[in-house]
Amino acid sequence: MRHILVIGSGKSTAYLIQYLLDKSTSEKLHITVGDINIDNAKAMIENHKNVTAITLDVFDQKSRQEAVKNADIVVSMLPARFHIEVAKDCITFKKNMVTASYVSNEMQALDQDAKDSGLVFMNEIGVDPGLDHMSAMQVIDSIRDKGGKIILFESFTGGLVAPESDTNLWNYKFTWNPRNVVTAGQGGAAKFLQESTFKYIPYNRLFRRTEFLDVENYGRFEAYANRDSLKYQSVYGLNDIKTLYRGTMRRVGFSRAWQVFVALGMTDDSYTIDDSKNMSYRDFVNAFLPYSPTDSVELKFRHALKIDQDDIIWDKFVELDLFSKTKMVTLDKATPAQILQKILLDSWTLKPTDKDMIVMYHKFGYELNGEKHQIDSTMVTLGQDQTYTAMAKTVGLPVAIATLAILNKTITTPGVQIPITKEVYTPILKELEEYGITFKEKHVPYLGYNPLNI
Repeated sequence: MRHILVIGSGKSTAYLIQYLLDKSTSEKLHITVGDINIDNAKAMIENHKNVTAITLDVFDQKSRQEAVKNADIVVSMLPARFHIEVAKDCITFKKNMVTASYVSNEMQALDQDAKDSGLVFMNEIGVDPGLDHMSAMQVIDSIRDKGGKIILFESFTGGLVAPESDTNLWNYKFTWNPRNVVTAGQGGAAKFLQESTFKYIPYNRLFRRTEFLDVENYGRFEAYANRDSLKYQSVYGLNDIKTLYRGTMRRVGFSRAWQVFVALGMTDDSYTIDDSKNMSYRDFVNAFLPYSPTDSVELKFRHALKIDQDDIIWDKFVELDLFSKTKMVTLDKATPAQILQKILLDSWTLKPTDKDMIVMYHKFGYELNGEKHQIDSTMVTLGQDQTYTAMAKTVGLPVAIATLAILNKTITTPGVQIPITKEVYTPILKELEEYGITFKEKHVPYLGYNPLNI
């Protein structure tokens, strides 16, 4: 038996573990699932004969190293900041490693050690990052193979609620880490290229600079810019590109309403609110508004943000119970962002019967034989239930397929890497089609960044 160690059994691991278990007999695999909470691990494995659940604290060096030493390959599904200790153990004991997380500076520093030992350290092999890399590079490489030159690349991803579970005015529910949603876009201006010109959007304007995207059978979406769209310019080999833009998808109207929270300061995570524990939701909102001996909190809110009472955006805030006198914050010394997250969890938490949805949209503009062309590529994946979510599917399956491919030596190039080579993305994308994760490509007229540029 060949041993696979999976560290972490959180929300993204259901499909990952199921895939490995389904392959365990034919591929002669034994899977060890380690988690600090062994009950989480046990819930995933269903007493399968080829799997063992263990208690594994990543900060317990002895038990962590023992588990790594006994494995043939290690999959870390821990929060990104915890990968590095596991990675160092993998160097020490000469084990291949797979993660779905962005390559950190500390991880990149292990590149030469991994190469010297012939180890594959595959990262960014989930959905975003992951599927976006693979699906984009497949099209980019195919255009280049025909002699084409890429002049535009736009890429958007959204973790959303499935249409049948879309039951609130925001058309949104938390399908992943709520904190990341509340603090999205902070830490610097969004940066991208538009027609060979660098463009910047400061955080206070980020959610008012959106563009529309139409996905067949799923309607219209909007997208706001990611913080750094240029991060992968050299990695993708797009140094001469004219337009490069990456963004996050939401349903139309979300960003305009979210901008209100940004404008008031409710998404700020840099300071704490005095006596937050004893605040009502209404008190929290009022803390950001001017004092008035006569005007209500609602009136001050509408006046400050210039919102008419018959505006649909107003109904969105009412729906959140934002002005409730009885609902309490209960969080001690909380930041505004933490309080806002608690308020939103009341309304945006998925119900047991709710399903999530992952949407991805790529635009490729290119020149070939003196003419300009464009390919639009879209992918939509729906979840089954609270365990087998679209997010878990699009994160876990690429991780699992890559893990087995490395174990079977069909992926062999050593070093710290992301899935942008044909060796990696070709077999993985092909197998993902068997699980319904497919990209639909459509040739459309090239209009440049500006859709009015006929």
